[in-house]
This record gives sequence, C-alpha cells and structure tokens, in this order.
Amino acid sequence: MHVGIIMDGNGRWAIDRHLARPAGHRAGAEAVTRIVEAATAGPVRVLTLYAFSCDNWQRPEREVAHLMRLLYRYLVVELSRCVRNGVRVNVIGRRDRLGRGLVAAIERIERATAAGTALLLRLAVDYSSRDAIVAASAAGPAAADSRETLERRLERVTHSVPNAGPVDLLIRTGGEQRLSDFLLWECAYAELLFSATRWPDYTVEEFEDALEAFGRRDRRFGVIRHALG
Repeated sequence: MHVGIIMDGNGRWAIDRHLARPAGHRAGAEAVTRIVEAATAGPVRVLTLYAFSCDNWQRPEREVAHLMRLLYRYLVVELSRCVRNGVRVNVIGRRDRLGRGLVAAIERIERATAAGTALLLRLAVDYSSRDAIVAASAAGPAAADSRETLERRLERVTHSVPNAGPVDLLIRTGGEQRLSDFLLWECAYAELLFSATRWPDYTVEEFEDALEAFGRRDRRFGVIRHALG
C-alpha cells in the first residue's frame, strides 16, 4: 500500500497559537515522526510526504532557511532510528537548488538505510509533479513511447527509488481540498481523503482511521464490477 500525505496547516497552526510560523514547522516535524512509526506497524509499505514544493521557494527567505535547517536536522537525527526500524529513506525532487550540506545529508541517509524493508519513506523536497513530467518527457533521445518508459524517466529525474508504485491513498490535512502539484502521475487512481486537522495535530488514531476508510472504498479502476463476474 502506497500512501501520500500533503502535510498542510503548519503555519496556520502556529498563527492560531500566536506563535511564529517556524514553531508550526517544528511541531509538524514531530507529527512526521509519529506517523512514520505508525506506518511501519500497519499495511503501508510506501509513504510519500510532501515536505517542500518548488513553489515554496517563494516564501519569505527566513522561513525557507528555517525549513531547510529543519529538514537537515531531521535527516541527521532520524538516521539511526530509520536504520533500527528498517525504514528506507528516499528524497525525491530536485537537488541542484539545495545546499551542499543538505544534499550530503540526503545521500548519507539514503546509503545508510538502503537495506530497509519495513517501509519506504519518500520525502518530496523541491518537488513539482508537473516539472518532473516535463523533465522526464525530455530526458531521453526520443519521446516516451509507453507509460512504463515515462515512469522510468520520472524515477531518474526525481531521484526516486524504482518501483515505488502508484499512490493508493492520498491524504491532505489542514482543511484544503487540492493536490497542489503533488504526485499527479502517481495519483491517477488514488483514493482521496481530506482532513480538517492541521498537520501538527494529526494523530496516529486519525491516520489509522484513514487507512480503515480506505479499506472500505470500492476501487474499480474504470471497470464495471458485474463485468468481472
């Protein structure tokens, strides 16, 4: 099972508490830790989290710098826990605009966790699904002649571990109901679930409820059920 999460609501969570926006991002990082731990205990085998979009570069410089430091710290601090729990980490998206120290931390945790089999944790950083599709289309000597060819190119241009597979369930927190340029190709047949809960307040119980709700969905993939006999 592949679950994608758009972790929305950090800034609004902080503002509601009369705190600076970075406080919301720090609380959001704590939510990441508990949801990753919950994912390893359930049916989820791939978890993709939207950490920083290409459009997020337009945010105030100080907030962007804080987010990059927070990501770096997460990768450093969580490395040993990920190894211990069998979590393989893969950061997808562009890397040419990230600081050298952050890129080194990404490469280090990817190498250290490469043998993990309990969960593939993908963090989307400097990521745009539309930009990735454009880049993949231009990545070969000729136009992609099949979905499989384009998917392999997408993996290369986004630094994605091969065969992460399509998204089964997409969750967005924070009350908004849009995809925001996240995994558009991979979400072709994803079930969508929107939560009003701001990401820092997102609990393991709500995550488990989302997985249970997904289990009750009738997924037909365009096929009429009686035609299946």
